[in-house]
Amino acid sequence: MKDILNARERLEKCLSGVKPDRPPIALWRHFPVDDQTPDGLASAVAAFQNTHNFDFIKVTPASSFAVKDWGCQDAWKGNSEGTREISYFPIRQADDWAVLKPLEPKSGSLGGQLECLRMLTREFSPRIPVIQTIFSPLSQAKNLVGKENLLYHLRAHPGALHSALKTITRTTMNFIQECKRTGIDGIFYAVQHANYGLLSTDEFITFGKAYDLQILAAVQDLWLNIGHVHGDRIMFDQVVDYPLQILNWHDRQTPPSLAEGLQKFNGAVCGGLRQWETLVLGDPDMVTSEALDAIRQTNGSRFILGTGCVVPITAPAGNIAAARRAVDQL
Repeated sequence: MKDILNARERLEKCLSGVKPDRPPIALWRHFPVDDQTPDGLASAVAAFQNTHNFDFIKVTPASSFAVKDWGCQDAWKGNSEGTREISYFPIRQADDWAVLKPLEPKSGSLGGQLECLRMLTREFSPRIPVIQTIFSPLSQAKNLVGKENLLYHLRAHPGALHSALKTITRTTMNFIQECKRTGIDGIFYAVQHANYGLLSTDEFITFGKAYDLQILAAVQDLWLNIGHVHGDRIMFDQVVDYPLQILNWHDRQTPPSLAEGLQKFNGAVCGGLRQWETLVLGDPDMVTSEALDAIRQTNGSRFILGTGCVVPITAPAGNIAAARRAVDQL
């Protein structure tokens, strides 16, 4: 009989290539309204974890948390993913990029997130790893200027954008250093522009990857860093060499499959469940079938069961529970 491991031990075995007692599982979601205060978000995340007993806790603040102190404003409009809509973009023209100055990570919105992390690590570490969401500099720039406007600035005003990306990168690295002091185990690094529908390969390397690698170099002393590649038509081959322990992408809707990803990436892969068709619109039998298929694809090795992105807030509790039970069946 295999020993029953705690979450940290299970993940450590998974990352080493040794099959643990069962495949690890982690699902994460937004907590709209609750995410507007540190204690509100910490309480909601803790309740979700205590209900489902996942193998790591991915802390998901509002997507604007990193750029609010540069003037970004957002509002809760009822999006079923739980995300808030940005209502004011502070960058209106190219000259505005020069106004950005490095933020103080221990105050404002960033400081509030540090407070949230301290609450969660006090409650769960070290038995259950806690990781903080970090958006890539290019993703943060998008939230400052708008999705379509970012592409215009990238091509029409590259120098101004590069200057801003340097400031955003410096601020992000300073924030990560403070995150480490809270006791987190890693970061969840969200890359939104490694996507052939948005950028060319050269554009992504120049405006995305160059800054991503600077940030990832600053977390090499952490043991549980996850890269999330958002969207479809992704540039998997451009991120497969990122120094991360785990890669997560929408494997059910865009190549590569989990099995193919394992062949290309030296670390572990996380995914297998469709967030909408299965977790929201499906039933427990569909969830179980898809989870077991993902385990078969990977032979349960270097594999973490999850979704390609956040679990929508409309996902039935029974479907989430079915995903959790699926790994216990093994």
